[in-house]
Amino acid sequence: MQPNQQERTTTIIMTGTEKAKPFTVAVFCGSKPGKNPAYINAASDLAHVFHDQGWNLVYGGGTTGIMGQVSKTLVSLSGPHSVHGVIPSPLSAKEQENLSITSAESHHYGIHTVVPDMHTRKRMMAQEADAFIALPGGYGTAEELFEIVTWNQLGIHDLPIILLNVDGFWDGIVGWIKQTVEEEFVVGDCGSIIKVANSVEEVPTLIKEYKPAKGRFNLTWGKE
Repeated sequence: MQPNQQERTTTIIMTGTEKAKPFTVAVFCGSKPGKNPAYINAASDLAHVFHDQGWNLVYGGGTTGIMGQVSKTLVSLSGPHSVHGVIPSPLSAKEQENLSITSAESHHYGIHTVVPDMHTRKRMMAQEADAFIALPGGYGTAEELFEIVTWNQLGIHDLPIILLNVDGFWDGIVGWIKQTVEEEFVVGDCGSIIKVANSVEEVPTLIKEYKPAKGRFNLTWGKE
């Protein structure tokens, strides 16, 4: 894969014509706002970066917390078709508290797909994405992040993974990754699979200049 990941495009065949798929970034983040206002502010700022770069967003489909902030901000800037939310039906009542998914108001948060379970949600997001970003969040955010990191290590994909370390939120995880390398649980260059952005402004460069780590396995989609 070329170093400039933004050159990667997907072609959709429709009635004999070809249409280039916009560069799409999956964002993992919390369905709650968190205590620090910087988290919500970072979500808004990230949406502005997406708009400036012409990127689309695929995310977990929630309308509350950081999820809701990044999606509604990007929709306000780039329109509803710039955002694709993927949400399991059992979670819709929890993570979409402020709207009915069938209401016209749902377009304030983009286009939504309801899926039966978490596995389908994660697979759909991963297959649609050209890069991944993790904002602050809880267990679910960390689980989504590390699954996609593991898939990168296995060679299932070689796409950029960015940890947006808002006000040092991810410092503990960054330290843990360094320790796994020092203790030789993570070997080769695989400690560099995740790139850390300490500001929203760093994100585009980290994505465009991302290079796959050395020492990864060589699996492929559909065989994992």
